[in-house]
Amino acid sequence: MTKPGGGSLSLFKNREFVALASTAFARSQAYSTILIALALYADIFQTSGTVEGLFGTAFALIQLVVVLPLGRLVDTHNAKHFLVAGLGVNVLAFVGFALVGNATDVILVRILQGAGASLLWITGSAVVGELSPDAERGRWLGTYNQVAAFSSLAGDVVGGFLLYAYGFTLTYAVLSAVTVLATLSVFAYLRDNPGGKTDPEEATGIETLRTLLDRTAVRALVVFRLGFGFGKMAVITFLPIYAHTEFGMNPLFVAAILAGGKLTKTLFQGVVGGYTDRVGHKHHFVVAGALVYAVGTAMIPFAGSAAGVLPGISFTALGESVRLAPAFFVLFAAYAVIGVADSLRLPASMALFVEEGEHFGAVAASLSLRSVAWKVGEVVGPFTVGVLWDATSVFVAFFVAAGLIVLATGVFVALYSVDPTPARTPVPGD
Repeated sequence: MTKPGGGSLSLFKNREFVALASTAFARSQAYSTILIALALYADIFQTSGTVEGLFGTAFALIQLVVVLPLGRLVDTHNAKHFLVAGLGVNVLAFVGFALVGNATDVILVRILQGAGASLLWITGSAVVGELSPDAERGRWLGTYNQVAAFSSLAGDVVGGFLLYAYGFTLTYAVLSAVTVLATLSVFAYLRDNPGGKTDPEEATGIETLRTLLDRTAVRALVVFRLGFGFGKMAVITFLPIYAHTEFGMNPLFVAAILAGGKLTKTLFQGVVGGYTDRVGHKHHFVVAGALVYAVGTAMIPFAGSAAGVLPGISFTALGESVRLAPAFFVLFAAYAVIGVADSLRLPASMALFVEEGEHFGAVAASLSLRSVAWKVGEVVGPFTVGVLWDATSVFVAFFVAAGLIVLATGVFVALYSVDPTPARTPVPGD
């Protein structure tokens, strides 16, 4: 067992946490690597902004369909089985990506990838929330997401290099190997039925969701997730494509841009999660993170104007002449700001949803509701921004995304102040 009050690294003495963290590692590394691959597919198949938006929308649409029934299943059945299934679906998606021949194939395989990611995200987050001690939930969730952030960074750096040097097939083989290792870790270290089963009559049905949504605090969190998901997924989908197709950056440079944000997220998320446990007022962290994210989003389109202000840098690496375009530095800075924003927001947001779910014995249901709100924004966001980009300009597209984040944050503040999450009353035996 992990001693209470230790740092983030002390959690890795807990073998069950290691197993759960391995699933987060496999999921996030794949997600980040494939985002870079999507930029290459966009170039190869000469897609429009609208089709590129569908790369993101397809991923989210299947998740929107399955997330609520999945939440009920996780609450009432053995979560370990769902983790193993999610890892297996991801391996099938890698095979599919290696075989795509056109943009339509990419969209179809993104649907498969979205299903696997949902299985891993909902189940892993719910089990971490269930197994973590009440007084250390922010640290557990923060560190769990810190692992995902580090893996995402590895996906950018290692995945970007593999795509640049060896192409698609070897890259997907490496991702498959990492996923198989995570599967073995789950089999070896995670208890059967982690987190326990909830009575099917009491978990994740329509009445449970209605009960959750009766709380103004939950509605505030859901509305926030809708607007924030719109803006964030527009950034995640289009920033790599923008860097590669507009400025000709190869996968290594695209990976370096994404690595800046992942590095700040990796360094700060676990620390911030522990800090929220000590100071409370988690909703303040959500608001601060969202506003900082809006700033980073609004910075992105200025990359197109960077050449008139910033110089490019040329150097020699591995015997080749390399030039960093001025746009690189703007995009790198924007994504680094976004990494700080996620560090502020994510542990607090997850902890609030877990706390709300605990009051009704349905943590996975609460996290499913969180994911549904996100998925609605994720489905609409990339497609809408792609259409706006085609019809107007990159400035309009990203400014709309940033503006919606700010608007959603304002609504969250107004609603949450009416009915904040109550402090949990300890029960005998806690």
